[in-house]
Amino acid sequence: MIEPLRLVVFDVDGTLVDSQADIVSSMTQAFELAGRDVPPRDTILQTVGLSLPQTMRCLAPQASAADQDALVRAYKTAYRNRRVAAGSKASSPLYPGIAALLRTLRTIDPLFLGVATGKSRRGLDALLEAHDLKECFVTTQCADDHPSKPHPSMLLAAMSETGVDAGNAVLVGDTSYDIAMGKAASISTIAVTWGYHARSALADADVIVDSVDALATALTPWTEIRK
Repeated sequence: MIEPLRLVVFDVDGTLVDSQADIVSSMTQAFELAGRDVPPRDTILQTVGLSLPQTMRCLAPQASAADQDALVRAYKTAYRNRRVAAGSKASSPLYPGIAALLRTLRTIDPLFLGVATGKSRRGLDALLEAHDLKECFVTTQCADDHPSKPHPSMLLAAMSETGVDAGNAVLVGDTSYDIAMGKAASISTIAVTWGYHARSALADADVIVDSVDALATALTPWTEIRK
């Protein structure tokens, strides 16, 4: 029996890495530079996962399109400066147990791993390189190339690149945007509760998990080799 190809796609911020310090600090600098009231921390974190233009439309809805674009540029500059200051060490740490899980999953054949993130390509590549994870993922989809979540474009591209059909793919994420994206792509969804959206916001996920060990168990249908 030939095993079908399978695909596990991970969100990044709030799922693989705890980037809230970088995100909140960079957003604070962007709004302060623009002379605008800084949104509350929780409000900022609720937008994690969206593309930056969509984020600014949510956080500064009264601002003109030009001012929102300026906020996007200021945020990118602040975030890049934090990354440069961190040097070769990532400023956004991996959640405990994530590195080991990814490296275990990488050894399973015929399983592919992918990423779907609101990060830029530059930011994603820098993060994966800093954590020595670039070789774990065969497909990496980011905001530079796709509409913002919850549009399914990232997942459709990941499936196309790997040749995996929707029935053999699953998305792992921490926000309602991730879950809605998975549903729009007709793939299974697993929500993790250690990220930035409350458990109540994740109710539409097929499975909700509270730990990396529980995530490994929830992924069994995609990792178990059928005899």
